[in-house]
Amino acid sequence: MKKKSFKLLLLIFHVTLFTLHTNAQWYDPDKVNKKVGDLYAQGVQEAQYGNYAEALTWINKAIAIDKKFVDGYLSRAGIYSALKNYRSSMTDFETAFKLDSVYTYEYHLPYSISLAGDGQFERALEAVNIFLRSDKINEQSIKAGNYRKRTYEFAIDYKKKHSDNNYVFAPKNLGDSVNTKFAEYWPSITVDGKRLVFTRRLRDADEDFFESDLINGTWSNATSLSGKVNTNLNEGAQNISQDGEWLVFTGCNYPEGYGSCDLYISHKTKDGWSEGQNLGPAINTDAWETSPSLSPDKKDLYFASNRRGGYGKSDIWVTHHLANGDWSAPENLGSGINTEGDEGCPFMYADNQTLFFSSNNWDGYGSTDLFYSKKLNDTTWSTPQNLGYPINTIDDEGSLIVAADGKTAYYASDRSDSKGQLDIYSFDLREDIRPPKTLWVKGKVFDAKTKAGLPSSVQLTDIVTRQIISDVQTNEVGDYLATLPVGKDYAFNVNRKGYLFYSSNYNININTTDSFFTADIPLQPIEAGAKIILNNIFFDSKQSTLKSGSLIELDKVVQLMDDNPKLVILISGYTDNVGKDADNLKLSNDRALAVVNYLLSSKKIAKERLQYKGFGASNPIADNTTEEGKAQNRRTELTVISN
Repeated sequence: MKKKSFKLLLLIFHVTLFTLHTNAQWYDPDKVNKKVGDLYAQGVQEAQYGNYAEALTWINKAIAIDKKFVDGYLSRAGIYSALKNYRSSMTDFETAFKLDSVYTYEYHLPYSISLAGDGQFERALEAVNIFLRSDKINEQSIKAGNYRKRTYEFAIDYKKKHSDNNYVFAPKNLGDSVNTKFAEYWPSITVDGKRLVFTRRLRDADEDFFESDLINGTWSNATSLSGKVNTNLNEGAQNISQDGEWLVFTGCNYPEGYGSCDLYISHKTKDGWSEGQNLGPAINTDAWETSPSLSPDKKDLYFASNRRGGYGKSDIWVTHHLANGDWSAPENLGSGINTEGDEGCPFMYADNQTLFFSSNNWDGYGSTDLFYSKKLNDTTWSTPQNLGYPINTIDDEGSLIVAADGKTAYYASDRSDSKGQLDIYSFDLREDIRPPKTLWVKGKVFDAKTKAGLPSSVQLTDIVTRQIISDVQTNEVGDYLATLPVGKDYAFNVNRKGYLFYSSNYNININTTDSFFTADIPLQPIEAGAKIILNNIFFDSKQSTLKSGSLIELDKVVQLMDDNPKLVILISGYTDNVGKDADNLKLSNDRALAVVNYLLSSKKIAKERLQYKGFGASNPIADNTTEEGKAQNRRTELTVISN
């Protein structure tokens, strides 16, 4: 997850920002013992080649001979910092400062970076302020110091606004069944949290996809994805769809590629995963396309690209899956997400509203941080929010995904307990940055008469905002999976040409302990006598004025009538058995009339195609002795008169 940086080492190894010469300075590098200098020079050479362990061996020998060897402590501090051993780095800097505060004055900048690496941002701010107080530093040094100062001030301010003394950041290595001596990274997971797909780099170059299943709380031994998706070419940065049926990934230097790295798709079949298919020139360019993430309904594909026409070096784009199976021309997510810097690693969470991504330009801790933003509508996003320390650090952060529980995050890191190189870890997100827990509903859509499965559109709409949350297409045998973020009321509709649409609703309580629902859905062929309950028609108690939440369903009826121009329907109103029969009969009639009047107001439906009638408390479909039964009896029905 972290990238090694040599900038600090270059600073330490005498690429001096400025030089101070005063009578208070006693240390003179030109007067260092020759043997000490030779040992030190050997250490510096090893460090420049990235051989940090060897470098430390030589420098330790030099310090053992000369306990006041200031350059030895400074250089060792730089190496420890590059290794992210910030505590040891801080100790060596502080030792050097005590030995000669004048000679080492310039090193308060890298010292501040080590403090920040350890999460001590207040002390880091003090150190960089000491550095900036000098009148000897050049313009480039001032710029570097002020940049670090802004990041430390951001970190201090963030902590004040998001303090959670009970939060413990404790990444858990997924263990030997997933992680090996090779590098494992780029995790992706199905909506049920039971299948993990990730990239493993073998033999230093070849990247392949592996999978592991969560069985009784334990991850199974990872195996290479079956089928033809893995090749001897370079594929990686994959995303498995929430239903586990599609795999979109990045393929680099493929013979048929349009650029250095393109996006490909593979489908799960009875014989394993299909050979990757290039998503074509509508998406791929001669530039670099990578980091794909499918929306839970598979209608949208988010990805990063450095193609022309963006806001910065790398931007996040989205393409939409069209009804004919093609993908639309990609759209830039706009300045609400993208900046003049680099944005990448998009991950669309299971609620289809929360986008996680990385950026090196939004306010943060330095280098590349992780952020999230909420989708407000088709073109607008909320201001990105930093995930905060210690998820974000002064180093580069890479991809992160979040399970449908909204709590469990997965990422790759080279922490001290890794099995070798990058490993995959899980951890709990801090409560204030968790997206809503997301449940899912699954089942089969079928013909009510023949019982045959039907490919159909399964649509979930927020009743309050009327925003479509997901629009899932079933597979060829009618199987579907749709996600349900908690804390909202949803209209649930299923549509197929030649059939009456299916209508239901879900009120997902934020404290629900459920994870999923099963709903097998029979669709009624459009024929005389066919009938459906319009479950998303709402009235206030004892009132006949339609509530705004009814508009989603009413517009579905308008569309049904528009698609079937010869269709004649009866709208029937019913009540429970509370109250006088005459009052209930009138109320049910008025409610049926209210529906018809709305349909007429659309100006698409002729009056002679609409009939209505109130039936009061007659023909109950549930027991009127319970509140639940009464609620079911208070209903609006649609019946086909002729077609």
